[in-house]
Amino acid sequence: MDKNGILYIVATPIGNLEDITLRALRILKEVDLIACEDTRVTRKLLNHYSIATHSIAFHQHTDSEKTQKIIEDLKGGKNIALVTDAGTPGVSDPGNKLVEAAIAAEIIVLPIPGASAIASIVSVAGIDMQQFTFLGFPPHKKGRETYFKKVAASKIPVMYYESPHRVLKNLELLAELSKTEFDSESEKNSGKAKKIILGRELTKMFEEVVRGSIEEVLKYFQEIPSKVKGEFVIIVH
Repeated sequence: MDKNGILYIVATPIGNLEDITLRALRILKEVDLIACEDTRVTRKLLNHYSIATHSIAFHQHTDSEKTQKIIEDLKGGKNIALVTDAGTPGVSDPGNKLVEAAIAAEIIVLPIPGASAIASIVSVAGIDMQQFTFLGFPPHKKGRETYFKKVAASKIPVMYYESPHRVLKNLELLAELSKTEFDSESEKNSGKAKKIILGRELTKMFEEVVRGSIEEVLKYFQEIPSKVKGEFVIIVH
């Protein structure tokens, strides 16, 4: 009976290409195949480090047949790395589906840790993050208001990802919903009002961390619309 290969879950940079571990580079060079969210994005990283390993696409629209083919390759002894476009696979991307299938097939799954937008914003938050809730991306339509009601009502910090297309609209909704938490103006002024720590384009050329009340952060981006671009990770506390 052939010995199973290993599925490596490899974290890649969220922006700056230098933010990758020596171990991750070695694994990407040594595996037989790299399964990528987008081969064009991953190829930029691989070319930068002169890694010639063959890659294939594996993303949220990948059918079960392709997933099974990867599992069969692993069962046949191939070592395979799974990467996302940026950060750690399995966090707000379909990596968990392949991991689940590999576990069911009794294949060893090993994490190769590294960059993560979550860890990056937590490290510079400057607030108590011993407990927090991560909610991924907000729904586009159905469930959107319920989502932000949960954010506004939370007693511990809430973190979520946001796209530039909806960040202003969702901050407006969050500001509106957060107002219902206060029984009086004095309570609102007591320091209990919701505040935001917003990371934009972390580790990239135009990265910045914006802090303040929901209204202050919203006003900042309304007044400088050119900054409403890139990737956002937000902590509401």
